[in-house]
Amino acid sequence: MSSHNWCARTRIFTAEAERLNKSIVSAVSRPPAERNAAAEAQMRRRVEEIKSERDSLEGQLKRRFPDYVALSNPQPLSVSETQGLLADDEALVVFGLGALSYVWAITKDRAGWQQLSISAAEVAKEVAALRAALDPEGFKPFDANLAYLLDKQVLEPIEHLISGKTRLSLVVDGALTSLPPQVLITRDPAGKNLASVDWLIREYSITVLPSIASLKVLRTKGGTLAGLKPMIGFGDPVFHRTARYEASQKVAKLNRSLASFYRGAIADTQSLAEALPSLPETADELRAVAKQLGASSEDIRLGEAANVPNVKLAPLDKYRVVYFATHALVAGEVERFAKAKAEPSLVLSIPAKPTEGDDGLLRASDVALLKMNADFVVLSACNTAAGEKAGAEALSGLARAFFYAGARSLLVSNWEVDSESTVALMTKLFDALRGNSHLSYAEALRLSMLQMIDKPSRPEWAQPKFWAPFMVVGEPAKN
Repeated sequence: MSSHNWCARTRIFTAEAERLNKSIVSAVSRPPAERNAAAEAQMRRRVEEIKSERDSLEGQLKRRFPDYVALSNPQPLSVSETQGLLADDEALVVFGLGALSYVWAITKDRAGWQQLSISAAEVAKEVAALRAALDPEGFKPFDANLAYLLDKQVLEPIEHLISGKTRLSLVVDGALTSLPPQVLITRDPAGKNLASVDWLIREYSITVLPSIASLKVLRTKGGTLAGLKPMIGFGDPVFHRTARYEASQKVAKLNRSLASFYRGAIADTQSLAEALPSLPETADELRAVAKQLGASSEDIRLGEAANVPNVKLAPLDKYRVVYFATHALVAGEVERFAKAKAEPSLVLSIPAKPTEGDDGLLRASDVALLKMNADFVVLSACNTAAGEKAGAEALSGLARAFFYAGARSLLVSNWEVDSESTVALMTKLFDALRGNSHLSYAEALRLSMLQMIDKPSRPEWAQPKFWAPFMVVGEPAKN
């Protein structure tokens, strides 16, 4: 039995226990003459049976799928264990936001924490203001002063611990899950244009981690990359067959949650197809990256070929890079999301006659069952990184699913990307890796971003909405 099936059975038991507990409360609330002692006792026995069965399943899950448990239900690591996983040039920074907020910093030989002067609600307000200027089609100028203020509030308190390091691995919390850290500014931007301000990315390469425990899972993963093919990619999927929707029609602007595209446990694919704009530019993106990596044109699946069955049947473990250029649906409203039995998903070609086996959605549970040996999985899609609202579960389960399937590192986007700048960013990233195989992916992404910021022939690319949408999630130990 797979880990996904184990977890599904656990959820079924949990739901049954909740129903029984509600029934017990209802039963004991009745007048004495209307109570049924035998029925109440039977319900209590069943609740105890469920608890025993659930505990047994969780024990089996821990024994048989330890990596899955570590990623989905992380256990704390000691400071010394964490330090043993870090490189000399790296600092781990962990945020905890609430009415009182804190930040921790751990390096190979130092550790410390500070209380922050800002609450989770205040962070959310500032992040929302910064995100408003990151719409590729928007005209609102980026607030460099606010980006500097937020850096002073969340990172400056531990600057004495991370000074001298060149790599940051961040475990973010609350609204920080929806803001790529590289848009923070480390020194007063007064009198400077966006090309010359001190972006955080000028000082550090940046990786985001789902949890501290995931560092242990990712740093201890093994794998053989020799002989693997360069890349397989899926993009420009077909959503609607009677019309090509205008690119200006954005799913993010429909103000609809992922749960609203479900009718019970069934996805409303017709509504989904009508809501999603087509992505013809992603075909150019995939071809450009494939050319950069020397991948075969046969390994680029476009249009109707970018479908769920082709992903499931493809020998993904034969490729170093697995690339999805499409929309993603993620869950911000966790309770509504769970009730609808929806899952975070990548949207591939929606068949003319959807079936239970293929409705166009590659769900997180499908991803977890894939077999990968990928050094890098790219999710170049609309808003794959964060949920629908600040504070949503970071990456909405997609990251954990890809890590469990065998990915060592992910590159994910935080907002709908501009096609031309994305091609430039990706080709520069892989060009940097080709020039220096010892670079981490975060270091290669940093170099690519800096080239875009400093490109004199395209001064508009200094706007972070063009260079900053992507972030690296999780990285193995450097070579």
